[in-house]
Amino acid sequence: MERHFDQQLEKLKTKIIKMCSLVDEQVEFVIKAVEEENSDLAKIVIERDAKVDKYDLKIDRICQKIFALNQPVAMDLRLIMSALTINNNLERIGDIAVNIAENFLISGKKPEFYSRLKINEMSIIVKDMIKNAIDSFIENNAKLAQKVISTDDALDEMNAYNHKVLIEIMKEDKNNIEPAVAFLVITRMMERMGDHATNIAEDVYFIVEAQMIKHNYEKFIFNGDEKEDED
Repeated sequence: MERHFDQQLEKLKTKIIKMCSLVDEQVEFVIKAVEEENSDLAKIVIERDAKVDKYDLKIDRICQKIFALNQPVAMDLRLIMSALTINNNLERIGDIAVNIAENFLISGKKPEFYSRLKINEMSIIVKDMIKNAIDSFIENNAKLAQKVISTDDALDEMNAYNHKVLIEIMKEDKNNIEPAVAFLVITRMMERMGDHATNIAEDVYFIVEAQMIKHNYEKFIFNGDEKEDED
């Protein structure tokens, strides 16, 4: 019975890692589509969304089956509980990649004001956050999860900056309104990707450290580290 349970956990981990890989590729493709004005890549992202949804359902079913047939405890219980929310966040990142692709396809090219935005900088941070969140799960690495969480503020600041600039751009020329609105959505969606990566990192921290850090993570991570340094 115990061996069967271990096999179920390994199957769950394998499916989540495959989901991670698929979603990571979706993000990579949609960012590249915008940067290189590649409409074909944007269309691929949209087409692959159904595959992401299938993995989402598979992982949910595996978690439900494990709960129904076993009584997991300690780290195993934390893993299964977190697997459900990690899976949900990965599926949402996939959905957001599709939303970005759809908004980009409105024009299929970068507007003239693109260079005034911090889209490329946001792209770098988003890709790193998602990669590190995924790696923190695969490696059971709480420190890497902490790095993801602490990066989120920088992404929020860039989103706020882009929002302000895009409003100014729309005021300058009414012909800019449609592409500016599309990029308002894109910059907001990229910020949301960062939020979901942060959610995954918080779940990883919970799995590894058995400590909930949602909403007040600074109290647990940063203050705790300072006390340890003082000692």
